[in-house]
Amino acid sequence: MAEKKNVLFLCTGNSCRSQVAQGWAAYLRADEIEAFSAGVAPATLSSRAVEVMAEAGVDISKHYSKHIDDLSGIDFDLVVTVCDNAKEQCPVWSGKTKVIHHCFDDPSMAVGTVEYTMSEFRRVRDEIRDFISSLKV
Repeated sequence: MAEKKNVLFLCTGNSCRSQVAQGWAAYLRADEIEAFSAGVAPATLSSRAVEVMAEAGVDISKHYSKHIDDLSGIDFDLVVTVCDNAKEQCPVWSGKTKVIHHCFDDPSMAVGTVEYTMSEFRRVRDEIRDFISSLKV
């Protein structure tokens, strides 16, 4: 069995998109990916992200938002920025670390009814699932 690759999902607040990506990577690709997430300006884990992931059978309720500096001792094989702000503020990685960018809409910015807002969280959750499923590591 090949050694797991350390993969970091990076966004601004580490409250939703990067947490969802970490959850999906751990759920779908645990045999090949050691998943991490962080933010460049950590906020609080989104309860709606936790809820929509639970609907899909993935528990991220024990996750918490952390700053990228909190993971400074980890040698990452791949860093995936999942929002434009994180891409702009992403530190320079040396050595073997590959950095890719895939921007996902921020569902926490959705304005409207609870039904609409939750539908946006579900849409982004599913887009991230599809991305993780096809991610080359």
